[in-house]
Amino acid sequence: MPDTERVSLEDVRRVAELAYLELTTEEESRMRRDLNAILDYVAQLGELDTSRIAPMTQVSEVLATGGETATEELSVLRDDLPVPCLDRNRAMASAPETDGVFFKVPKVIER
Repeated sequence: MPDTERVSLEDVRRVAELAYLELTTEEESRMRRDLNAILDYVAQLGELDTSRIAPMTQVSEVLATGGETATEELSVLRDDLPVPCLDRNRAMASAPETDGVFFKVPKVIER
């Protein structure tokens, strides 16, 4: 393990807070150790010379059938054409609760 820790205990506590997790002191320590180990591994990967490695194919370049690389326009994608929006009155009629303009939903985040 390197001399410098990339993830501090404060970092672990902040991430836990954002994720609404309650960690014990033991879990905070273990999480800090695990996160630093992951970052150390990623740093090791960053040291590899990948200059001679060809980039991998992007999903958007592969056709759905046969996995062939597309050289022309992708035939598996539909044309992006404008269509009329859903009528607001019709959408609001399906809502359990509305003010006529917006959907009303229960509050789910409390702080």
